[in-house]
Amino acid sequence: MKTALFLLAASSLVAADPIDIASRWELFVDEFLVAQKNGITHKLHDPIKREIVLTTDQPWEGVTCAYFSVIQDGKKVLMYYRGSSGGSDHSDEQVTCVAESTDGIHFTRPKLGLIEAGGTKDNNVIWRGVESHNFSPFLDTNPKTKPEERYKALGGVKQPGKNWHQGETPGGLYAFASADGIHWKKMKDTPVITKGAFDSQNLAFWDTTRDRYACFSRIFSNKVRAVQSCTSADFLAWSDGIPHRYAKDVPMEHFYTSATVPCPTAPHLFLSFPKRFVTNRKKVPEHEGPGVSDAVFMSSRDGVNWDRPFLEAWVRPGPDLKNWTDRNNMTANGIITGDTEWSLYISEHYRHADHRIRRLSVRKQGFASMHADAKGGEFTTHPLKFAGKNLVLNYSTSAAGSIQIDALDQAGKVVATMPELYGDDLEASVLDVSKLAGQTICLRVKMKDADLFALRFAD
Repeated sequence: MKTALFLLAASSLVAADPIDIASRWELFVDEFLVAQKNGITHKLHDPIKREIVLTTDQPWEGVTCAYFSVIQDGKKVLMYYRGSSGGSDHSDEQVTCVAESTDGIHFTRPKLGLIEAGGTKDNNVIWRGVESHNFSPFLDTNPKTKPEERYKALGGVKQPGKNWHQGETPGGLYAFASADGIHWKKMKDTPVITKGAFDSQNLAFWDTTRDRYACFSRIFSNKVRAVQSCTSADFLAWSDGIPHRYAKDVPMEHFYTSATVPCPTAPHLFLSFPKRFVTNRKKVPEHEGPGVSDAVFMSSRDGVNWDRPFLEAWVRPGPDLKNWTDRNNMTANGIITGDTEWSLYISEHYRHADHRIRRLSVRKQGFASMHADAKGGEFTTHPLKFAGKNLVLNYSTSAAGSIQIDALDQAGKVVATMPELYGDDLEASVLDVSKLAGQTICLRVKMKDADLFALRFAD
């Protein structure tokens, strides 16, 4: 009876307005494509904790280094971070450092000779000043960007002793540009964004889907650390910020940072890895600062409305007590892509002598999935329009598990069938849909002990 009702519901859904996914990847980080499901759950996948890639033990760095950003520029990976040596958030002695890698695992500090810090110019410092508090660079993919501005960044902070959450005080975020990511200049002598708190990482990137720059910066909302988004056509004139919006049943939690990025294979999707700060807990009594933190995961299709189906942690502090002290487990801004896995980075041991950053790995596109246990289940998508000749899947099953897919027409009739599939593949071409070009279809996906991470239609 359940199956019959499910099929009836699926056949009625094909009359709705179709979602045109063309040939783009759609990741199951949300249930945007899902119309009906039975015996299927939406599952968050934990990253794997990998190597320690950098310990901030140089004289110009220190135990309160923070706000890491990683940039993949061809075969080179750059990692930027604050060096503060325990100084004030408003100290002009703060510096921005850079480390380099060719594999995202082994990082070295280039000896740049640009700025004296720690008693020497034989260091990896690229900027000195209060803007280094949260200097957050990115590689500008805007096709109209000038060669001397290939890299851009935001950095700055509100002035001390002011009412930060009202956005009426001096200070704010300055715009920076660089040709090589090493030699930087301010694009304007005054801040380009002034309404916000800004006392943590505030990041930006070129939004290729919407042809504009997007910024995600820190605010206070009802005394809770939160995030706002704003946009710009030229990186200098910015719209007013819009606080993130969530479903009514999602609790307001302190988000210290957001680590928001466009998904590498699906830039219409924004992925975010906020550091969740639980202010009223203290696990290590002798530690100087209150609060404990972990990392969570969420996604958005417009940068304003955010989907949080997973309220549990994406990364837990774990058994290491040094990760149970304040301001740990902060995900760096940026994703480094590989053929089979993606690398992200997370900070550990804040305020400790061995403060460091660790690599995390995830399956390519594998942050979340539609999941079936050994009992099996099925789900049907909303009506879809597509461009391409073949249905392509990123999926995984057990040895006994399987995935099988039918394409349904507007009357709910099966018009194409994919044989039962098992295995583990990041990009498997599984169904010829060339004869369905121009038609509106639904996909009925039957699964057993399996995960479906993403799908697309391609030639």
